[in-house]
Amino acid sequence: LASALASPSSALGAQAAMHGGASASAASRVSFLLLVNKQGQTRLASYYDWMPVDHRVQLEGEIVRRCITRPPESCQILEYRGYTIVYRRYASLFFIVGSVGGFHNELGILEFIHCLVETLDKHFESVCELDIMFNLDRAHIILDEMVSNGAVVNTNKTSIISSMELLEKAGKDASTSKG
Repeated sequence: LASALASPSSALGAQAAMHGGASASAASRVSFLLLVNKQGQTRLASYYDWMPVDHRVQLEGEIVRRCITRPPESCQILEYRGYTIVYRRYASLFFIVGSVGGFHNELGILEFIHCLVETLDKHFESVCELDIMFNLDRAHIILDEMVSNGAVVNTNKTSIISSMELLEKAGKDASTSKG
């Protein structure tokens, strides 16, 4: 119990395992994740449920406007057009996670957002908006290591960073063998 209290991300991992990992119920699935700056420009978007592009653009714009205009002291969980939205601001970026029908544990999603930020921060050594913009592929790989088919499957920062280091090493080895 003490280790679960000391590490909130391990509690989220236990929750994902308890709900069946990647086969979690639709009510606990992540429908989308957005990284947006203070001006409302999307820097990273990942959708786990299919929707037409025009609907996606409209929904994204409405949700982003709702989140960035809310006062900092207001609740970071809101309901909008059938979606439960959980968001958190870190420096100049808003991390927005949405689900159709809601989550089993909104606080767990806040912890997932925090774990994602810590993992990005560890990989990029003090992550900023420019790191995301210029290394979008890496940011997506990190996100894909953590979320599969809308279910949070991995919150172990060390494991994710190790996977990224192996991938980068394999890329360097391949480029040196060609040269």
